[in-house]
Amino acid sequence: MTTYGVPLLVLATTGSAALTGLAFALEWIPRLAAFTVAGTVVDRHGAARVFRTACVLRALVVLAAAVVLTVVEAGAPAATVTVMALAALSGVVTEFSYVAAETAGGEASRTAGVRAHRVQSVLLGIDQTAMLAGPLISGLLLEHGGPAVMLGTLAGFSLLAAALGPRGCTVSTGAASSPGGLRAGWATLRSQPALAWLVGGLVVSNTAIALLQAAMPVIVVNELGRSSADAGLIWSAAAVASLLAITAARRAIDRWGLWPVGAAAAAVAAGATLAISQADTYRGYLLLIAALMAGEGGLTVVLRTLRSHLIPRDVFGSTLSLTILLLLLPFPAAGLLVAAVPPAQLGHAVTAAALLQALGLVTAFTRLRTLPATPA
Repeated sequence: MTTYGVPLLVLATTGSAALTGLAFALEWIPRLAAFTVAGTVVDRHGAARVFRTACVLRALVVLAAAVVLTVVEAGAPAATVTVMALAALSGVVTEFSYVAAETAGGEASRTAGVRAHRVQSVLLGIDQTAMLAGPLISGLLLEHGGPAVMLGTLAGFSLLAAALGPRGCTVSTGAASSPGGLRAGWATLRSQPALAWLVGGLVVSNTAIALLQAAMPVIVVNELGRSSADAGLIWSAAAVASLLAITAARRAIDRWGLWPVGAAAAAVAAGATLAISQADTYRGYLLLIAALMAGEGGLTVVLRTLRSHLIPRDVFGSTLSLTILLLLLPFPAAGLLVAAVPPAQLGHAVTAAALLQALGLVTAFTRLRTLPATPA
């Protein structure tokens, strides 16, 4: 709800495509800035406590924004400042809860050993189930209930997460939170060519996905004349496709191995993005983005499985932090690009990103096939 609902809220409040792209960037830039700090806090206080605290803080920030938006007029300077501040602050607290959850998930994968890909499939399934509901709920509540109703619901989910979160998870991130930890992560990544090539390919792929996420509210609402609920429905449908792909990837890896499944997922993702760059109807965007995220779901299972196999336990935290940081870098850049590019020119930007994605994934998986260190 935060990732997709806040940009929709900015567009509904300000009516500005540029501010919508800027809000998307403001959501992600603080996440990157807070990343090493979040690792330090999780290491010191434990994943469970940090998760609960972050959820409560997010609820308070969201409720404060709801109160302000209730008493000021839409389009007023105070409303604009409020939604932009909400984007930045929600990004920070979301990063803390994200690092806490990823820390617990990494420990679960290490414990599972050769069944790590099954653990990652279950964890991704949980993520995608929430991603199925979040964009759709955000769009519907914003369309039919207004900003206060959407933000109140988001605050309710945050408080529910805090109440239901675990009480005893004390897994730490190790060295990931210090500059030395990041240096250790770089050293590990350089020593594992298979992981480095896969991360590099996915960084390029994420550039295309981030651009689509940032541009979609503008394309659907402004260019196609559809509603906020329709914009949310696109990503909910994509979550369904991704959830099915994650389930299929788990069984496919058992049968055929990592490389063939990863290569097939990469082909689906690259082909879908190239087709999206030529789409001009709402139905086309809906179906093609679903195909794209299905491919991305398979790629994510491969990445997480490879990561759990190749990274030594004593530097797992630092390398995990580095890989996540690299994979998130395209998101604020995409928001800034959408803010700078006129809406009519977004199609050309998507085409360029699609070509770059296809080239990056082909190069990465070609190299992976020739590396003897890639696990079967």
